[in-house]
Amino acid sequence: MARNKFDIDEELESGFDIHQFRRAMKYVKPHRKKLAVMVLLMMVASLCTLIGPYIVKEALDKKIPNGDIPGLIVLVAIFLASLVLNGLLMKLRIYIMSEVGQDIIHKMREDIFVHIQKLPFSYYDSRPHGKILVRVVNYVNSLSDLLSNGIINLITDLFTLVAIIGFMLFINVRLTLVSLVGLPVLITGILLLKNAQRRAWQALSRKQSNLNAYIHESITGMKVTQSFAREKESLNIFRRLCNEYRSHWIHAVRVNFLMSPIIDNISILSSVLIITLGIAWLGSGGVTVGVLIAFLGYSGRFWEPIINLGNLYNQLINATAYLERIFETLDEKPTVDDLPGAVEMPEIKGEVEFRNVNFSYEEGERILKDVSFKVNPGDTIALVGPTGAGKTTVVNLISRFYNIDSGQILIDGIDIKNVTLYSLRRQMGIMLQDTFIFSGTIMDNIRYSKLDATDEEVIAAAKAVKAHDFIMTLKDGYYTQVNERGSRLSVGQRQLISFARALLADPRILILDEATSSIDTETEKAVQEGLEVLLRGRTSFIIAHRLSTIKNATRIMYIDDGRIVEQGTHDELMKLKGAYWKLYTAQYSFLNK
Repeated sequence: MARNKFDIDEELESGFDIHQFRRAMKYVKPHRKKLAVMVLLMMVASLCTLIGPYIVKEALDKKIPNGDIPGLIVLVAIFLASLVLNGLLMKLRIYIMSEVGQDIIHKMREDIFVHIQKLPFSYYDSRPHGKILVRVVNYVNSLSDLLSNGIINLITDLFTLVAIIGFMLFINVRLTLVSLVGLPVLITGILLLKNAQRRAWQALSRKQSNLNAYIHESITGMKVTQSFAREKESLNIFRRLCNEYRSHWIHAVRVNFLMSPIIDNISILSSVLIITLGIAWLGSGGVTVGVLIAFLGYSGRFWEPIINLGNLYNQLINATAYLERIFETLDEKPTVDDLPGAVEMPEIKGEVEFRNVNFSYEEGERILKDVSFKVNPGDTIALVGPTGAGKTTVVNLISRFYNIDSGQILIDGIDIKNVTLYSLRRQMGIMLQDTFIFSGTIMDNIRYSKLDATDEEVIAAAKAVKAHDFIMTLKDGYYTQVNERGSRLSVGQRQLISFARALLADPRILILDEATSSIDTETEKAVQEGLEVLLRGRTSFIIAHRLSTIKNATRIMYIDDGRIVEQGTHDELMKLKGAYWKLYTAQYSFLNK
């Protein structure tokens, strides 16, 4: 798909909606008690900062002219106490808000991670993994401060603004009206900049996503890059993406900071107007030196919450792009999920049946075409045929990794779409073509399929697939640390560990997709000996290009162009001298050249 590329910008299907912020509030709701306490404390802190200009007015207009030294000392003591209390409350706010912010991050990131684990293979096939990663990590981090401090700041700054206006009106109404003349200009500026700011930060989020996707892709494919000496070309692509990110960042910041000069200029002009008219009105209308100085103090403080609200508005604009991305991920519907009323799958006996199954990965490109077959419990079914014929698709559908277009897939007579995914998959052992080794010990990797397995059970599984011998040659045996994707192990060793992992689960249905494709011939013979015992009593589906490994299968199904062309035992198919016979003889001739 076109979007499955690091330099394709992700376009959103719909514009920003205020409902997204309301939706985000569900992460804040569990902390409402702490936030309410903090709001009250911040209101007290705000009053502590606002009492200063009024104390100055009282000192200049009353205490000093009247020589009231005790009264002046009381005012100074109140002023100092307000400063100390404000400092203590601010420290308490930082501590509590840090805790709340981290709790919000934890919950939001957990919700995303839980959700993406439910999304089908097709979701990950259609987009770079780096673009998924940036949503789980970077975007959530960017929202933490907004959803914790942002709410407190909004309420506190609004309270501070109202309190300042109240103090100013109490002191002098005319000068208060003078102080407010710049508000219409500010509101006009905010409305003009709103859309430009949103567009700039949306574009930046797209470029950040592209850069993150390319870095992830480059690290994953570093061995290939170095093998083909592609470092210079990769660096050029990296520089181009970095330059795009930098230019969009600079543009977004420029648009963002247009708000500050507007507020600063309005604040300065307002102060000049207060001084000019205040001096002209001295001695009349209740304007005194103390009133004028107090008003200048309140005027400066009046624009502080305005600036903070402007910054908060910018923060909301910035967060818009991140919220859109996060909720877009959370709104991605799992195409494979439990249907309403889905029941637990009973203990599987192993009968598997396909009834006229049709399947397409993409509309109009049919992969399986009216496939029907029935497998008895304990049968070993081998799927062979040319690449792209649909073999892996068949085993993926048994595990219900995809939904079929039409037909039915039944296990023990039960349609698998009517049972829960967990109850179905937990009774299956699957070794996919792409073996994945997690970072940790070899013991942990094998135990991944059965977390409560004992060490003895793990070792027994490893012995059964002949992995025990090579594991014991390692420095720390089963407790040898391996890197992510098992880069310190050979391809064959990784497959043996993955094989042991699948067998440890003791599944009722075992699926092996190219399980022995990277194991040498000698090791493969040893694995076959273990498989003869381990496959007994459970239904197994084996996909293998080495036809010598499936000669003893209960049934071999030759699949071509999405259909079962031939099926039977090895001997039966060899007698037919059809597609399987041609494939087997061609491979035999090639191997014996």
